Amino acid sequence: MVELALVLTFVVLLTLGVPVAFCIGLATMLAMLVSIDPGPALTTIAQRMAGGINSFALLAIPLFILSGLLMGQGGIARRLIDFAKCLVGMVPGGLAFVNVISCTLFGAISGSAVAATSAVGGFMVPAMNEEKYEREFSAALTATSATTGLLIPPSNILIVYAVASGGVSIAALFVGGYLPGVLVALCLMGVCAIYAKRRNMPAGGVVSGREFLGHTLAAAPSLFLIVLVIGGIIGGIFTATEAGAIAVLYALGLSVLIYREVAVRELPGILLKATETTAIVMLLVGTSMAMSWLLAFQNVPVLVAETLLAFSDNPLMILLMINLVLLLVGSFMDMTPAVLIFTPIFLPVAVQLDMSPLHFGIMMVLNLSIGLCTPPVGSVLFVSCAIARTSIAKIIRPLMPMYAAMFVALLLVTYVPFFSEALPRFFGLYE
Repeated sequence: MVELALVLTFVVLLTLGVPVAFCIGLATMLAMLVSIDPGPALTTIAQRMAGGINSFALLAIPLFILSGLLMGQGGIARRLIDFAKCLVGMVPGGLAFVNVISCTLFGAISGSAVAATSAVGGFMVPAMNEEKYEREFSAALTATSATTGLLIPPSNILIVYAVASGGVSIAALFVGGYLPGVLVALCLMGVCAIYAKRRNMPAGGVVSGREFLGHTLAAAPSLFLIVLVIGGIIGGIFTATEAGAIAVLYALGLSVLIYREVAVRELPGILLKATETTAIVMLLVGTSMAMSWLLAFQNVPVLVAETLLAFSDNPLMILLMINLVLLLVGSFMDMTPAVLIFTPIFLPVAVQLDMSPLHFGIMMVLNLSIGLCTPPVGSVLFVSCAIARTSIAKIIRPLMPMYAAMFVALLLVTYVPFFSEALPRFFGLYE
């Protein structure tokens, strides 16, 4: 009865367009009221919400959000695009490769797929249109490429998973995301290569050594943020949370003093936007943790595990089923609540299959990243369509091979632990 009330309330509210955080909170409250008296129910929900956000690890999220906003408005996109052109712009279909690399780098630096889509897409989509790329292909490529940055640190969603999983090392997750993120980018570049060959796309000119050096030096300070954060964590200089504060100071100095793309008078607006985003994320975390507690109290994770294991004893099949469920969930739900709600449900199943929590977390984030560019709720997809001035219906056809490429990367990450665990083990961050 409790589970039915929870699911029905959540689905109805979500269908009516109620914000996800309120859907989760109200559904949890109604489900609690079905089983216990109002006083204890409301008190328990309040306690679980407060306890859910009372985590030192979550302190890194507002810091990385602020550093991402500073980097996003600091002229980073243009410099990264120029740098990417120096690397791959001279090959046939080079602009498509430039798009993938630029979105990956900017997404990693800013920590936001939406920011990467709007910043890089604003430059690359018009440039690709001038080179006779289909508008819909450019929009689809920008949307899918922007999600790769969510796997490459600093990544807020990996921090959220670390909290939801009950203690997986943030440092290990950060380092473990590198190879899967690069793998997705390479798979998308494979789609670009096929597209360029079939349509006989032109190659760009070869840049001179002086131009290459200039663009590299211009982009180096931005790229150094990734090295600074991960290098400091691996070297034991600071924790992942302290790395957020370091990232803010570095982004502030880079955007205001070195690049001078952000004026001092703009800082209050950036701080306000960071506060608004943080408030939304923390409300999602609080309500999702309350729902996760209710699900655990009702033994839902145990029931799900028993059902899946009874359905099949083949680990490959069970992991495939989990992936398909998460792909469906990602199409209708934002990443943060999806991670918070479904980690306690599916992680015990994965552990019973001898899958490490680190490996499962990387797989889950990669899986849900696909949902960001999947209708009907894909936020990145809507931003990309708006930039390219096209519609969701028109973008579906060029999206299909990119979905296939991302699904291939997802299967490799799912069934080959090397991609997620090799670097953390190499640096001694994971046993």
